[in-house]
Amino acid sequence: MNSKKPRCALHNTLKEWRPTTFEYGEEGISVRISNIPAWICPADGEASFTPEIVDEIIVTMSELFVSAKRARKRRTVLTEYIVSVGEQHIA
Repeated sequence: MNSKKPRCALHNTLKEWRPTTFEYGEEGISVRISNIPAWICPADGEASFTPEIVDEIIVTMSELFVSAKRARKRRTVLTEYIVSVGEQHIA
């Protein structure tokens, strides 16, 4: 991460480095990825991602859409999934 904070051009405010959620939908499938680190404008919440994080988002979204389309072809009753990678524990 660059140590110099970027500035929101629209609001002329310094952005904050914090987690956000990225959502995208197509062909009746929606995918949400939570806790993505990003530069966030405090005025309107608009996120800016680093190039490395954009690359990760593209790969992850692609993989999730492939899985969702495969599940839709199976006509599964399971239509919502939450996947976590890391040390989060579900009780």
